[in-house]
Amino acid sequence: MSKLALISITFSALVFAVLLPYLEISATHLLSPDWPAHARFHNAWQLLTNAGLSIFALFLVWKGSTPRVGMGIALIINVSLLIALITGSFYGGSTIVNSGGSELAVGGINIAAIVIGLSTVLLLMGYRAVPNSLENNACT
Repeated sequence: MSKLALISITFSALVFAVLLPYLEISATHLLSPDWPAHARFHNAWQLLTNAGLSIFALFLVWKGSTPRVGMGIALIINVSLLIALITGSFYGGSTIVNSGGSELAVGGINIAAIVIGLSTVLLLMGYRAVPNSLENNACT
């Protein structure tokens, strides 16, 4: 198995199964009394779905039987978040903000976009590094 594939899927899984739940299970998100109960329900659902799919994708890649399927699942999760970031102005959404209310950014680029963009690029590179023959052998 490609080391790049293993590194990229592990990084993505850590972001969606550890980092984001750590950041969002807080008084500013999931536990916020200012959020409507239905919004908190959707946030919990999104966290559980993304974490579960990320762990499943991690398993598929590390097991080695269908690594491209695992990489594809992780890419869907990552690209969905990127699309949500890009289209946030259309639905009034925002991303990570500091206590002053401004977005956390590095060099004017939103920190979430940097992390998820990096994860997406790594996943794409890892996907390409997995030989086609590995998937074909798993199906026979």
